[in-house]
Parts: sequence; structure tokens; C-alpha cells
Amino acid sequence: MTRTPALDLGPQTLIVARLVAGVPDARLADPTPCPAYTVADLLGHLTGLAVAFRDAARKDLGPTTAVAPGAAKPPLPADWRTQTPRVLADLAEAWRDPAAWTGLTRAGGLELPGDVAGLVAADELVIHGWDLARATGQEYAPDEAALRASHGFLLASAEAQDGAGIFGPVVPVPDGAPLLDRAVGLSGRAPDWSAPAAP
Repeated sequence: MTRTPALDLGPQTLIVARLVAGVPDARLADPTPCPAYTVADLLGHLTGLAVAFRDAARKDLGPTTAVAPGAAKPPLPADWRTQTPRVLADLAEAWRDPAAWTGLTRAGGLELPGDVAGLVAADELVIHGWDLARATGQEYAPDEAALRASHGFLLASAEAQDGAGIFGPVVPVPDGAPLLDRAVGLSGRAPDWSAPAAP
């Protein structure tokens, strides 16, 4: 009997790769919904997390999976326009192996079950895709399956921490709001965030 992976991250990685391709060099210093990150910082983070979660899926546990989320911002590679889409595709392919979703692995310096790591990867792709789209003025419609996985992961995390959220205080969003807005609020971001006007 052939097992299938719990979630195909490929559609969401393609969406994020298209957003990356749409970033003009002139926007690299712009702010993002992540207060400590510029667009360049966010792109560096996306590249680094793609490598880390690719290796987590492969159970290739080494330096790439040992870096804690609060560590120094990863630098933006000089070849980010080609490297970032490539490692995003590698991440998707690694998580297509059903074995990636089993056993234990490590990401961000934390040991966690494979299926949880896969959900974290989906959440990172969905929320940081939104961050990048908002910061660079691009349209964004995440993959529906990845969005549902992200929302479920964030909701369970907020409930487990009495509404505190794992990325910052939860921003209240009406129950009838679009699922993406609710996920964004659970991630500690305001769904109506927009880049500050230029002085």
C-alpha cells in the first residue's frame, strides 16, 4: 500500500517563488509586517527556512536545522533570485516523501515530530508569503490546503498558550473574516497592515 504525504507543499512554494520573482531591487530596504525585517531580511529568512525545512524533511540534521529562530538574521544571498526559488522547490520535493512526515526531526534547533515540522513549514510559507506580498505590493492568494494547515496550526498553538500566540500577541479578527485574515491575526499581525507612506 503506497502512502501519500500529509500535504503537498509544492503549490505554496510555487506561489512564494512567484512573489520572490516580483520583488524589485528598489524594494529591498522597505519595511515588512515583521517589524525587525526589511524585505531583504525577509528574503534571506525565506531562503534559510527553505533550506532548514528541506533538511528537516530529509532528516539531514546538521547546522542548517540547528539555528534557533531568534538567531541573527540570515544574510540575503547574492544569487537570491535563482537560489531562493531553487531551495523552495527542493523543500517541496523533500516533503513529498511520506517518510518526512514520520518519526522525529529537528528544525530551528528544536526536536519535533515530522508531521508537526511539516505543518510549521506550511505555516512559514503561508505567513511569510503574505508578509512579502504586503511589503512589495503584490497580490496574494495562498494555496488553500496550505492555508488551512497554517490556520489550524496557529489556532491550536494559540489555544495551547491561552491566546498568546507563538509569534506574538494574537490580533483579534472577526470570526467571519476570510481564513487568510484569521491566520494572519493568529500569527500576531494585523491583516490590514500596509507599508508606511514614503516621507
